[in-house]
Amino acid sequence: MKDIIPQFFLSMKHYTREQFVKDVISGIIVAIIALPLSIALALASGVTPEQGLYTAIVAGFVISFLGGSKVQIAGPTAAFASIVAGIVLKNGLDGLAAATVMAGILLVIMGFLRLGSLIRFIPYTITTGFTAGIAVTIFIGQIKDFLGLTFEKAPVETMEKLEQVVRTIGTFNPMALAVGMIALAILIIWPRYFKKVPPSLIAVILTAVLVKVLDLPVHTIGDLYTISPSLPTLQIPRLSFAMMGKVMPDAVTIAVLAAIESLLSCVVADGMIGSRHNSNMELIAQGVGNTFSALFGGIPATGAIARTAANVKNGGRTPVAGMVHAVLLLLILIFLMPYAALIPMPAIAAILFMVAYNMSEWREFVSIVKTSPKSDWSVLLVSFVLTVVFDLVMAIGVGLVIASLLFMKRMADVAEVNGWKYLEDEEDHDGDRIDLKPVPGHVSVFEINGPMFFGAADKISKVVLEDGKRVLILRMRSVPAMDTTALKSLKKLYNNLKRKNVTLVLSHVNEQPMSMMERAGFVEDMGRENIAGCIDDALMRASVL
Repeated sequence: MKDIIPQFFLSMKHYTREQFVKDVISGIIVAIIALPLSIALALASGVTPEQGLYTAIVAGFVISFLGGSKVQIAGPTAAFASIVAGIVLKNGLDGLAAATVMAGILLVIMGFLRLGSLIRFIPYTITTGFTAGIAVTIFIGQIKDFLGLTFEKAPVETMEKLEQVVRTIGTFNPMALAVGMIALAILIIWPRYFKKVPPSLIAVILTAVLVKVLDLPVHTIGDLYTISPSLPTLQIPRLSFAMMGKVMPDAVTIAVLAAIESLLSCVVADGMIGSRHNSNMELIAQGVGNTFSALFGGIPATGAIARTAANVKNGGRTPVAGMVHAVLLLLILIFLMPYAALIPMPAIAAILFMVAYNMSEWREFVSIVKTSPKSDWSVLLVSFVLTVVFDLVMAIGVGLVIASLLFMKRMADVAEVNGWKYLEDEEDHDGDRIDLKPVPGHVSVFEINGPMFFGAADKISKVVLEDGKRVLILRMRSVPAMDTTALKSLKKLYNNLKRKNVTLVLSHVNEQPMSMMERAGFVEDMGRENIAGCIDDALMRASVL
């Protein structure tokens, strides 16, 4: 239990006033970004705008307070939108609340079972492709507001959004583009001359004043959304065995997706700040945060890569920034909605364009494509394309399958079963004898190199004995592990040799293969005396057979 410690308490040990100021400023910026996103994602999920804000406030605070990452920002995300909309359509808000609470419990259990460490089995190429794909989806999702387009419908999927951009390009608003370009120029130029004040804050304030004073025909948050300033209140969902059985598949989907997205967000954030997160503590925090979100009228939450990247970009380095972001959203909801309503949507889009650019890691992407083997960059491209065209769940699933198959192929390629070159048969170019051990004439020696699993098991069957040989030694010092398929192939070889009155002797069997052979009874079948600790013992045994 010693490693189950929230990052907040670890960060407080060396906390400084300067970092507090940075965290507060970053929390404010992230809250400004999270405000329209939380509302929009709630609407896309088939719930009220307030529920999106409740999620960002409650889950955002709890996950930052209890989380295993220094900079993770949690809230509603696009990956959940279609899933939540489907649950609401099938089972209503009660079904959504029940599924979210159950998913939260599953996430806590996953954390205590130390399943968070499984994230290390996701290859870097998948993480890079996924991150670049999310950056593209963020960019495409903000084209509408940046150009001031009027969509015919409110799409959730990235490709549907791109389709709507093409179909509604005739509604382009030059004033919206002008405001967005001003905000984008500030975001690019301001940091070159002023380091302390975040450019996104200046961009938001300046464009809001510009749109208000000049009365420009540009959509603001207040133009698109109407939100009642009401506090989130405790709402106990009506749970029954029938309801729990009905929504269990949805709960598992939410839990798995929340785990994958939040841990990948942590991995991306680690790369941005040069730190390491506690994946198990993060899962526990995600579970508690989702449970509280459902109890206070919210929807499923997870680590939001865009908001996390924005947090890092603006100087946030401890969980305080995430907590400030949640508190500020609460204050905005209660007191400041009239002022927040003045923020132009093109300015928000410009901020997210910069976030997408910074998190895309396009240089690393290009480097992998240029320098890596075809197998690696193919996984990268598949993960990238599937993230953009479909969603991250499919991208990660397919990417892992392809990466696993390629890994198995590589392992099968390096696994070899080779016959020895004997002392009496071989000479080098200088006429000197090769320094190998003398082998009796009735004995053949083969050496197995590499792990023996189902992908390489067929290579055992390629052992061919010359006529007159009565003993076969298999040297297995370079076999760290074997699986059931390889053991079956070894048994088949043993039975074939037995029919020909040839004795099988194994040399230097490592711990895992030996344990497997003992459990399967193969050691007793072939005789424990025919398993030697080294090649010398094996040759000595063979000489008396």
